[in-house]
Amino acid sequence: MAADTATAAPLPARPPPWHDPRIRGIAYQILFVALVAAFGAFLIHNTLVNLRRQNIASGFGFLDREAAFGIGESLIAYSPADTYARAFLVGLLNTLYVAGLGIVLATILGTMMGIARLSSNWLIRKLAQVYVETFRNIPLLLQLFFWWALLRESAPGPRQAWELLPGVLVSNRGVVFPVPVADPVHRWMLLAFVLGILAAVGVSRWSKRRQALTGAQFPMGWVGTGLVLGLPSVVFLAAGAPLQLDWPELKGFNFAGGNAVSPEFAALLIGLTVYTGSFIAEIVRAGILAVSWGQSEAASALGLKPGQRMRLIILPQALRVIIPPMTSEYLSLTKNSSLAVAIGYPDLVSIANTTMNQTGQAVEGIAMIMAVYLAISLVISLFMNLYNRAVALVER
Repeated sequence: MAADTATAAPLPARPPPWHDPRIRGIAYQILFVALVAAFGAFLIHNTLVNLRRQNIASGFGFLDREAAFGIGESLIAYSPADTYARAFLVGLLNTLYVAGLGIVLATILGTMMGIARLSSNWLIRKLAQVYVETFRNIPLLLQLFFWWALLRESAPGPRQAWELLPGVLVSNRGVVFPVPVADPVHRWMLLAFVLGILAAVGVSRWSKRRQALTGAQFPMGWVGTGLVLGLPSVVFLAAGAPLQLDWPELKGFNFAGGNAVSPEFAALLIGLTVYTGSFIAEIVRAGILAVSWGQSEAASALGLKPGQRMRLIILPQALRVIIPPMTSEYLSLTKNSSLAVAIGYPDLVSIANTTMNQTGQAVEGIAMIMAVYLAISLVISLFMNLYNRAVALVER
């Protein structure tokens, strides 16, 4: 027994903490964070000292002061007597408005062009290729200048306006179009629209469970469309179909009635849509090509038509490849909307520049711009990641 104890190997000594890789890694991270915090504190202190030396006020108290400048376009009521905070809100809403519309339109245009690039028709395929190669390789700022000059400088005056559609007129004052006159039934139609969407989601989940259990398909496309559009239509017809349009009319040197979109907004929206759509088209094309050709052959063997193959087989699988780069394009479109300042559209950056010129508080203004774009980007990324997780393959 004693011999066994004497010959037993001694336990290895524990290395000192500075030789432990795990502890050393934690120490390096703490040191790095401390250095970053110290550098940030130095920059903040140095900035505050310089501001006090130049008698420049710091803080966000200026937001409660009167702005005293006008804004050409606003989604909410605004006047020069309002505060700088109200002006910032106007710029934020304008940015969100053009970015939201741009994302929707660029997605539709890019998806159509991406599918067209794979068309068996030679003419359609080449036209889509020309679109992609042209607008993807021209800087966005130049495209904005082109669309702005086309709408502002090349378009005729109101008396010689181009009539694209009945009541839709294009002139150097912008684009005017008829809008429905407000009616109490519109609120009930909106409620019916929301209920239709909720009902379509519920029926879609039920149809998926039914198909998983029985294998029988349910015409969800037609049923969903009927719920979303049919319920508001039923409310509209039940109320007597009160459809009255406010048509634009030429009075004096401009149009009265209807709704108007400025050349600056139209140029920005067209530029963002066309430019981003060219990149989305390539993403969609790559996503479709990433799906194995055997999937299309199997769908053809089952008797599915080309439109059904694309909608039911190809695109659902391609989405898993399309979504991640599509998120980057949405973020780029939102940030590229800041180029609106070059053509005079009052977005967040434009209004912030005016505010900084009047108040001299550039640090606060730039910090607000950075915080807003960071928040918007994080929200877009969050929703796109949630959607990407929903369409991802579930490992068994």
